[in-house]
Amino acid sequence: MNMNEHMDHLYTKRKQAEEGGGREKLAQQRQKGKLTARERIIFLLDQDSFIELHPFMESQVLTREQRMLGDGVVTGYGTIDGRSVYVFAQDFTVFGGALGETHARKICALMDLAAKNKAPIIGLNDSGGARIQEGVVSLDGYGHIFYRNVLYSGVIPQISVILGPCAGGAVYSPALTDFIFMAEQTGRMFITGPKVIEKVTGEQVDAESLGGAGIHNAVSGNAHFSGHTEKEVLTGVRKLLSYLPLNGRTTEPKPEKEASRPLLNHLVPADTTKPYDVRKVIRELADPQSFFEIQPFFAKNIVIGFARLGEKQSASWRASRSIWREA
Repeated sequence: MNMNEHMDHLYTKRKQAEEGGGREKLAQQRQKGKLTARERIIFLLDQDSFIELHPFMESQVLTREQRMLGDGVVTGYGTIDGRSVYVFAQDFTVFGGALGETHARKICALMDLAAKNKAPIIGLNDSGGARIQEGVVSLDGYGHIFYRNVLYSGVIPQISVILGPCAGGAVYSPALTDFIFMAEQTGRMFITGPKVIEKVTGEQVDAESLGGAGIHNAVSGNAHFSGHTEKEVLTGVRKLLSYLPLNGRTTEPKPEKEASRPLLNHLVPADTTKPYDVRKVIRELADPQSFFEIQPFFAKNIVIGFARLGEKQSASWRASRSIWREA
């Protein structure tokens, strides 16, 4: 085999890896209103910045015919607004995005690399949980991921994006990360699905009521943001990262000059018994249109979020909401 033949073979394997579970399954993914794993990464990152890692690692299933290049997860790094980030995207067209040995090894290697290079890691989750065909090996893989979630907590930002029906082990790792985004209608988080709930307890519940974006943003508080579409969610991830340092040792630049805030004398009443809108106070204190609220639907008696001071420096905000009352 000469060099040209080697290059042709490499090109063929790369195209095979990019097709995931095949063109038919990719089409089915789009018909459900969902982007494919690679489309999600392309939309999230700066144009032409993505560098894929380990695309040719194969799944460790019983038969050779069942082995898939990439093992159902796309991993790599790129930039968002020119800053380095690491990202993995689970591919639901391959084994339903279920986690197996190779799948877990790729994610763990990416987490280690992100921590080594002091850059954020983003997980685009679309997984049915552990891969039953690989038995306890897949559960061991989850253990290694959870360990790294805890080990790198406070070292680098960890962001999870729920874009599919994530159940069991697929939601434990996101729960350990710093922020969770969920896509409405398609994003689900539950320990076990509605069918198992009905079998065990006899209770009938639909997937949205059990683990949809609404329940986790407004009731459980497990999620921090939601969006109507996947693109809206991914745009939110880009916005959040603009407020965060790359790692726990990075400091934001200080503002050069403190601006005057004359409206504050009118926004906060002298009479402490009178209610006022604390969001207006935050927006007046912060740079114009820079306030990015976190968990707006959960615990509505308090407002939290990020905003910029002096154009460059970002700060976290927490304020009691005096005009809110429990219905």
